[in-house]
Formats: sequence, structure tokens, C-alpha cells
Amino acid sequence: MEDRNTAMIVLLLLCIAAELQVDGLSLDVCASCHPNANCDDKSDGSGKVCNCMYGFVGNGRTYCQDKDECQIGASKICGFQTTCHNTYGSYYCTCLSGFNPSNNMDVFIPNDGTHCQDIDECTITGLCGEGGQCRNLEGSFDCSCMLGYEVQNGAAPFHPHTDKAFCKVVDCGRPVPAEDTVLLSVSGTTYGSAAMLVCEEGFVRRRGNNRSVCEADGRWRGGDMICEAECGPAPVLDHSEVVWHNQSVVVHRCVEGYHSWRGSNISVCDSSGEWRSATLTCIEIKPPVHHLRVLNERCVKWRAEKYEEDTEKYKVTYTGSRDYQRSFHDKRKRFLSSKADELQLCLNLLPVTNYSISITAASSRFTASITTNTSLTVPPAPDVYYREFETPVPTLRLRRAPNKLDPISVYQVFVLPVEGIMIFDCSSPASSDPKIKSSSEYITGQFDVQHVGTEMNFTVGDGLLYGGFFNAPLQNGRSYYIILRSVSQWKSALKSSCVLWAKVTGTSYVLRVSSLSATAFVGLVAFFIIGGYSFNWFLKRT
Repeated sequence: MEDRNTAMIVLLLLCIAAELQVDGLSLDVCASCHPNANCDDKSDGSGKVCNCMYGFVGNGRTYCQDKDECQIGASKICGFQTTCHNTYGSYYCTCLSGFNPSNNMDVFIPNDGTHCQDIDECTITGLCGEGGQCRNLEGSFDCSCMLGYEVQNGAAPFHPHTDKAFCKVVDCGRPVPAEDTVLLSVSGTTYGSAAMLVCEEGFVRRRGNNRSVCEADGRWRGGDMICEAECGPAPVLDHSEVVWHNQSVVVHRCVEGYHSWRGSNISVCDSSGEWRSATLTCIEIKPPVHHLRVLNERCVKWRAEKYEEDTEKYKVTYTGSRDYQRSFHDKRKRFLSSKADELQLCLNLLPVTNYSISITAASSRFTASITTNTSLTVPPAPDVYYREFETPVPTLRLRRAPNKLDPISVYQVFVLPVEGIMIFDCSSPASSDPKIKSSSEYITGQFDVQHVGTEMNFTVGDGLLYGGFFNAPLQNGRSYYIILRSVSQWKSALKSSCVLWAKVTGTSYVLRVSSLSATAFVGLVAFFIIGGYSFNWFLKRT
């Protein structure tokens, strides 16, 4: 709306100016210029024109408003690392913290080439404090500690104006004299200080440095002087260290990880100048149960660490689980008391099971554990009663123990013709594929163990399918062995056991009829012979 009113006012003024010119009067253009405008000559010399001053924008007559030079961005109008400040009709620039103008003025307008340059704060002495060293950065700086100093209340690098960190000289503390030495003098305890050592009375210096220096890591270095008694170096015992000695006596003790077993722990320098060495024996400290291992997937063996005559009580806990049988859980305990240093206990571990075995020594309540996986074993032989049949459709019976923890997967019934059978290999009999038929033995039925109760009856040759296998009728006149095979299978492993279930003796129909006819004929002949003798006897009596 304001722009529209302004345009109407300008149009009205133009109309008045036209009327004045018509009336022969001349208009004073400069008198109509805005206070923030200049009256300039036109470039073609045709008269005057109103132009807004530098720093203002507008039509020169009715309005000239401030121009915000900073809106294009400080880096474009003032340069890098600057801040732009707009003013009425102008602007000025300042440098960011950590920078100062090249003309050393607080404010500037970059029309003379003035720019902001980095301030090197590190030229200020002591800026980082005692022991600190300064590093100049673009627009800032940071501090770290010189050699022999360490950061306190923070970490390097740090800024002393914003952080509480500072540098403090390294303090090694008072030096500790080496064995058989005493401190003669020390210049201090901080970095670079030195200490002088001498041998204790009754000892002489053999080798090494007698000067120790406090170094930047807070430790004393040097001072490795070796002093020896008149008897020479103290005796060295296996797995022991010297805790105290003078010219004539040395006291030993077992090092960490070992304990004294027997013997004296004192060595004495006798009148002959020889050490009478201690008889201390140090043995390794071991847990009450160690070297735990499983033998042949059946027995657990371990070594006991105790005094020789002590009797230790052990609790053996073993828990079994099966990945393929989530409901399976076998947890049992055994107890054992023994004086032996090496023990062995055989457990009834079930096959194809993951076991965790723990052995606890009662006196120390120490527990050692081990895990083991049992492999697939040969399944138990089927419980059957061997029989012989003459019928070609015999019915056989299987009794299965109620123990459901055995690894049997399936039962297979094999039919083997008696003729030509020399050896039957239970581990690799006829193919278990129903589509493949052997020329001799064959599987006539297969039963998943989950479908077999505690007792099962099976009729051979009934012409039905069992587990995908055809129970083919037996041929008349042939004899067969019936073998029952139990199979355990887990992934690619397979174990089996076999038992002879029955024998079927076959007799052909022709032979049976001939046999019956012959028997009848013999009976009839015998009847006539006996009847003839009886008749003759009767005639003779009469």
C-alpha cells in the first residue's frame, strides 16, 4: 500500500510540473530531493536529477533508505575471520577473537586493503605457566608440558583460560637404596635430581653405577651398584628370594606363586668364608584341583594339591544336555574321599551328550570345571527270543526296555535267504534306501523308535509297507534268516547292532502233498498187511 501511495504522489507531482511548464514556469528539481540524496547533473546535460547518497537506496526524491551492506555476508564484504556491523548509511568491520586488523585499528572498512591476521599468543611469556610450552593455532593456541613435567587436573593439550589443567614438575619421591646399599646424598626428589649411594658396612662394591637420577617417568634410574658380603654373593635357591642379609646371615623366602615345603630358610657365612646354604625347598602353589581332564569319554582324572597325609573330600557334579533333544536333562552327583595325589573317577556318561563336569574340594571350597562331548556309541542289542518257524508268515515279538535315554533311532528287519549266506556284516548290510533292492538280503520293514513302545509284534511277509519298505511275502520252498538291527544315527555318524530274530524253514506245496501221500500210502499198506495177518490167524483158530 505504501508503494502505491508513493507512486500516486510522484504522478501528482509530475502533473503539477507539467502545468507549471505549460504556464511558462520552471521547476526546481534539487528542492525536491530527499535529505539523504544529492542533486546531480544528468549525464546528457539536460538538467538535474536526485540520487541517493552512498549507503542509501531509493528514488532520490521521496525516499532514500539505509542499505544493509552486511547482508551479503561478512567474509564477502569484510574478508575472512571478520564480523560485519551495519550502521545508518554505512558499515564497519571487526576481527574475530584470536585475530587483529593489519592496520592495528579496532574497527576498519576494508577499502584500503586492511585484513584480519592471526595473533601469535605464544609470544606472551608464561602464558602456559611453569613447565608449559605453547603451540600457536589459527585464531587460538594450546599448551602441553615440557619434559620433566606432567599435566595435573586434565590432559594435554589444554587451554589455560578455559581448563583447570596446569603443568607440575615430576616428583620421583625419596630414592630407595638398592640391596646392601645406603643413601649418601640426594639433591632433591624432582626431575633431574641426583642421589649418591654407597655400600653398607661390611659390604664392598663389585660393579654398577652409584649415581641415581630422577627421570621424566617419575622413576629413579641408575644406581645399579652391586655390593657383596665378604663370603661373596648370597646363595641362590630355586624359586626363592633374599629378604634380608648382612655379612654373615642371609634369610630366604619363596617367591610369589610358590610356598615352602620343607627345610631351613637361613644361610650362614661360616669361619671358612663359605656360605652354609639354606635347605629351603619351594614348590609351586597350585589349586586344590588341577590338571583336570576327561579320558575316553567315560572317566574324569585330576591331580590334588594338599599335604601328603590329608584326606580330601570331593563332590563331582555333572550335567548333560542335548542340542537335538531340548527336553533331555541329565544331572547327577558323586562323592569321593581320598589321600591320593592323582585321582580318577569313571562316570556313566550317556552318548551324544554335552556334559559340564565340576569337581569341588570340600576343605578349600575350590571348584574346577571342564566340558566334554560324548560321541555316538553302538546301541544295545535288541531284546528278542529266537524261534524257528515253518510258516511263510511268522509273527515275531520285540521287547524294548523302558529306558528312553538310549540313542537308538530306528529298528530295521532284514530277510536273508539261507542259501549262499556265509557272513552278515551288521555295520554295512543291504541299502537303507527303499528304492534299492539287493540280490540277496533286503530290508522288509523299518520302525522309528518313537513309534515303538515297550513291546512290538511284527509279521514277516504280510505284503504291507513299513517305513517305506515293502514287506514282501516269503517264497515257498526257501529258508530264511530274520535279523533285527537297531541303528543309532547322529548327523553323519551311524552305529548299529544286530541279533538273529528267527529262522523260517520253507517246504514247497508239491513236496508237502507228496509227503502226505507217501505217508498215507505207507499207512494203507501197513493196514492191509496187519489185516492179512489177523485174518490168517483167525482162520487158523477156527
